[in-house]
Amino acid sequence: MEILHVPIMVEEVLQCLDVKPGGLYIDATLGDGGHAEAILERSSPSGTLIGMDKDQEAIMAAGERLARFQSRAKIKKLDFINIKEAVSSAPEGVDGILMDLGVSTRQLLTVERGFSFSSDGPLDMRMDRSQKITVSDLVNTLPQKELAAIIKNYGEEKRWAKRISFRIIEEREKSPITATRRLADIVSDAIPRQFRPDRIHPATKTFQALRIAVNGEIGLLEKALPGALDMLKPGGRLAVISFHSLEDRIVKQFFVEKERGCVCPPKIPQCACGRKPVLKRITRKAVCAGEEEVRRNPRSRSAKLRAAEKLA
Repeated sequence: MEILHVPIMVEEVLQCLDVKPGGLYIDATLGDGGHAEAILERSSPSGTLIGMDKDQEAIMAAGERLARFQSRAKIKKLDFINIKEAVSSAPEGVDGILMDLGVSTRQLLTVERGFSFSSDGPLDMRMDRSQKITVSDLVNTLPQKELAAIIKNYGEEKRWAKRISFRIIEEREKSPITATRRLADIVSDAIPRQFRPDRIHPATKTFQALRIAVNGEIGLLEKALPGALDMLKPGGRLAVISFHSLEDRIVKQFFVEKERGCVCPPKIPQCACGRKPVLKRITRKAVCAGEEEVRRNPRSRSAKLRAAEKLA
């Protein structure tokens, strides 16, 4: 199977995870296996990796890419929220975990997956195709207020969310909205021409919002982070690449919260809460791709990498 996805900030990820020979690592969002391949190369000759993904096509692509590592790589069809299940055979914990969030290039370029409006395809966007609900279901059944909230909160389309949702309701009453191009045209027409963005398609934010909603990405991330922290051994590291400001905010707040120690009022002379820091941040600010990488891979422009280390 052809490799389509270009991994982002590979060297930065390896440094944040402090990949070493003999370590045990998890790529919780395997994709085409680019980051996993780099981790296995850096951790050779005896390092091992568990790769997880809920997309069967990603599992197949990564399996081919990582075939040369044989027994050092184990691939499992699991959502990253089930990370504890993936490492049930390592009760002592793992040395590093990577989460590369968002949609992959393979998913975007596969027309029948419906992630992109560059080609006309079914309005799907499921990362796990065994899931029953598609974006078409959301667009054709949700009340106007719920659609507007999704577009505003997940797409950060604050000004036009209400107008877009009303236009969707109007159009679906004529006939069900089942194709990517039709939805993109509906969204574009809802935004006055003089207010349409210059650098991106007017429907980009709405498509992002609906994808996040149908896959439950925000809720899954909020649950997956504590599970990943639990599975790290002391000194183990968690690295997360996000492409959406809401996701990056969740990761940052989680790291800051777990780094905090005593939360007693300043006037109390001695700590009564007993709270101890659980981790320390490796990246005080988000790491971004360099100019050369952005030139080679424009998708890396919006990527933000954060990492933290579990304390003893």
